[in-house]
Amino acid sequence: MTSVVMVAWNSTSVEEFILLGLTNKQHLQIVLFIVFLLCYIISLIGNIVIIGVSITNPRLNTPMYFFLRNLSFLDIWYTSSIIPKMLNNFLSVKKSISFVACFTQMFIHLSLGGAECFLLLMMAYDRYAAICSPLHYTTIMRPVLCIRMAILSWGGGIANSIFQTILTLQLPFCGPHVINHFICEEPILLELACIDTSLNKLLIFICAIVIAVIPFFLILITYFYIISSIMKISTSSGRGKAFSTCASHVIVVTLFYGTIFSMYLRPGAIHVANQDKMATLFYSVITPMLNPLIYTLRNKDVKESLKETLRKKNG
Repeated sequence: MTSVVMVAWNSTSVEEFILLGLTNKQHLQIVLFIVFLLCYIISLIGNIVIIGVSITNPRLNTPMYFFLRNLSFLDIWYTSSIIPKMLNNFLSVKKSISFVACFTQMFIHLSLGGAECFLLLMMAYDRYAAICSPLHYTTIMRPVLCIRMAILSWGGGIANSIFQTILTLQLPFCGPHVINHFICEEPILLELACIDTSLNKLLIFICAIVIAVIPFFLILITYFYIISSIMKISTSSGRGKAFSTCASHVIVVTLFYGTIFSMYLRPGAIHVANQDKMATLFYSVITPMLNPLIYTLRNKDVKESLKETLRKKNG
């Protein structure tokens, strides 16, 4: 990976990029700094709490919480790859990022985004096994299978990122070097290349189909079977409990996919700066912050585990 970066650096006249950020209004920089610092702190605390509680409480030693720990760990790195640089730029006169740092950020962002697409699919399969085959759930969702599913999710995201990053690094960047965004995101970087990038945009679209659209439709199919099974439950309380176990996951899937599609499923389209910023902001900053709140507030087991942990500390 390093050698590819060095080759690309030697073939371009651009050594750094300027990130214009969310706004050019100076009087808003301090306000935005405070807002996103709070978002970052909330996100870190929430996801660390989810990981800590699910590890220390034996009651939460289940496949569902294994995947939730993976999601929380992913979200910690997701926000950490973006927000610290944003905070620094809010207080800086020259909002620059080096060529290597820019592509490193893009690589991490693509890796984690792809991994999350697969993780959400694995979590949907876990709910499918729990609701559609409850008697065989422990047999189906064995620890070995869960670990393999997690490795596949992380490996798929990283492989996609390596492929797309190498393709983008082959492009010559000879100017301009101003990015009308707050992070180095691939569709925006393609606009700065000195040659036609139609092929790269097409490949982005194809990768988005494989990494995002196919898992999304598999999730939809999974929930079709889940809902069909739930509707066969004779008691309303049983149906309500079954729906409740899926509600948090459905909300997270909706928030994540709703914005990521608007960014990566536009082959050859002109990107509208403000729309792109809001879409990226939502799926890479806001959603990771909301995920632990969604799973905590709607999950009885997590709330009970938190209460037990607090009682132990206070006692």
